[in-house]
Amino acid sequence: MEITFNNLLFAFGLTLFAGLSTGIGSAMAFFAKRTNTKFLSLSLGFSAGVMIYVSFVEIFQKARIELIGEYGDRIGTLYTVLAFFVGMLVIALIDKIIPSVENPHEVHSIEEMAKDHSKKGKKLMRMGMFTALAIGIHNFPEGLATFTAALQNPELGIAIAVAIAIHNIPEGIAVSVPVFYATGNKRKAFRLSFLSGLSEPIGALFGYLVLMPFMGPLVFGLIFSAVAGIMVFISIDELLPAAREYGEHHLSIYGMVAGMVVMAVSLLLFI
Repeated sequence: MEITFNNLLFAFGLTLFAGLSTGIGSAMAFFAKRTNTKFLSLSLGFSAGVMIYVSFVEIFQKARIELIGEYGDRIGTLYTVLAFFVGMLVIALIDKIIPSVENPHEVHSIEEMAKDHSKKGKKLMRMGMFTALAIGIHNFPEGLATFTAALQNPELGIAIAVAIAIHNIPEGIAVSVPVFYATGNKRKAFRLSFLSGLSEPIGALFGYLVLMPFMGPLVFGLIFSAVAGIMVFISIDELLPAAREYGEHHLSIYGMVAGMVVMAVSLLLFI
């Protein structure tokens, strides 16, 4: 697969867009009086639907084709499956080492966070800082996923970037609101939330500097399959539960199905 400078620029741009969408969450927190729970529920469900569909239908299959071409049906499929579950294990371990109190995927509404302004500022500031750090850790593999997908297939990269951008919005709220109530400074809160998304392009940079020199059918297939595992785990463990917490159960499922349909149609258009 020949990679041009324009391909690299496009992939980095998409990753930057996905990561810095945490700033949208900050803006929503500051300009909205109440959380639009129905919108968030549908959006997060939609994001999960895109990720799950594209992981199983596109990413996993592309990884399998690469590895089968290199090692044959049996061994190639075995490597694909193993890499898929290794990806799940990696993101599960990341979740495990982050305390649930500071985990950005714990659901918080704007109103709930605002009620906590009576807490000591130092405690709120600590919560915001830890949440920003937690987001940084979570977003690193997501950046690698977006970057790798965009290099291989720009349309696929766009779909993944949009899905990740949607699920980064609540994370922006989780960082900015406690920092704002701790400091009273909207700019500082927005800046910290915005910067916490930079670990996604850093993940892309890691992929370029460390993995690109070794990029061949084996490395590409293993990374792509692991990325599929990471995205499925994020969808099941984080996006769908968060979508259900924000709104009605059916809204999250409708959003998920809509995400799958949109992803299916967009992939069909590019066949």
